[in-house]
Amino acid sequence: MALLFPIDWPEPFGLVMIEAMANGTPVIAFRRGSVPELIDEGVAGFVVDSLDEAVAAVPRAAALDRSGIRGRFEERFSVQRMARDYVELYDEVRRRSSINAVVLSTRTAGQRDAA
Repeated sequence: MALLFPIDWPEPFGLVMIEAMANGTPVIAFRRGSVPELIDEGVAGFVVDSLDEAVAAVPRAAALDRSGIRGRFEERFSVQRMARDYVELYDEVRRRSSINAVVLSTRTAGQRDAA
């Protein structure tokens, strides 16, 4: 019915949760680490603060739309989406590095001229 993810440490990225969502499986996870960032509350699962809340979330998770969970996974975590985001990030870093290189070379040239 759902993946129970009773994490008790500040996990930086829960790959297991993403794999569950890729299969349309709702996730019920403790509010630790990256959990609140990864789980769309009421769409892909539920973020809980106690074992009692986790147990209470099971029937609600079973009622979630599994194709909707898969769709949300595709929107946020598919290979295509993540690759596109990496390329955009790398382009941004490259642009900033190019700008910084021009600024630094201009400053260095000015210092040489002054000497």
